[in-house]
Amino acid sequence: MRYLRFTILAGGVLAGSLAVAGLGLTGALAQQRVAPPSPVDSAPLAPPPGAAPAQAPAPVPPAPTAPAEPQPVQPPPSLQGPVVPQPVQPAPTPQVPVEPQPVQPPPSLPTPGGQPAPVAPPQQTGTIDPNATLAGRKGDVSDVDEVQLVSKPVLALAGRSSWDEGFRSLSESFRILREEAASANLPIAGRPLTLFVETDDNGFRFEAMLPVGPGPEGARRSEFGRGVKPGMTPGGPSLRFVHVAPYDDIDSTYETITAYLEAKSIVVKDAFLEEYVGDLKDAGDPNLEINVYVQPR
Repeated sequence: MRYLRFTILAGGVLAGSLAVAGLGLTGALAQQRVAPPSPVDSAPLAPPPGAAPAQAPAPVPPAPTAPAEPQPVQPPPSLQGPVVPQPVQPAPTPQVPVEPQPVQPPPSLPTPGGQPAPVAPPQQTGTIDPNATLAGRKGDVSDVDEVQLVSKPVLALAGRSSWDEGFRSLSESFRILREEAASANLPIAGRPLTLFVETDDNGFRFEAMLPVGPGPEGARRSEFGRGVKPGMTPGGPSLRFVHVAPYDDIDSTYETITAYLEAKSIVVKDAFLEEYVGDLKDAGDPNLEINVYVQPR
């Protein structure tokens, strides 16, 4: 609309200029046809008395000049397109050396027939402890422990005894086992044990055991004197009861064991295993500590 209004205004001014120019041209032609009068040499006549003096003719205004031609309207500068923001590039992160990963062992190949390959038993390391127990830790006299027994090689001696001579018979059996282990150069590797195989009103049958370690090469014999034979301790899940009192009072511990098994409805094997944490020197020792192991069926 701004450009249309400017065009109409410029057209009207141009038409007026052409009309004025036409009038000027007509006047010029008329002047060429009629010659102007020659000037009068004589002095002008005086006006009659009482008449107003004649006025001089008004000067002719100069002809108006033509207006300047309108300049074309320059179009407004085109707006630049919106600036698209460029994504900011993150700063380069320093390269951290890759931590080496442990090398995984190759998977074991199945043996012929689809049976899994036998697992090699763990190698025993460290020094031999003559006071080591089967459970590996000390028990609590006021609690029952669920433990896992690990079988150990032993020197074993079977025997039978009455209840009255039970303490002396066990002490004598352990003395024989220690002597046989010393003669074979076998180190003692744990506390002595007794496996009660059978009991009745008159006495019991037992198997005294002494854990031993490997001796010098070629020093171990397959046969020992005085009825001593190599064997293994029982292994597997067990319940451990702790007795800390004179050996003559151990019946009270077995009464506690019987009541616990009945209350829990636990059926156990007929054999009971006693492990002597203290030495069997005095049946009346109030600090004698014994672990009693019972194995569920």
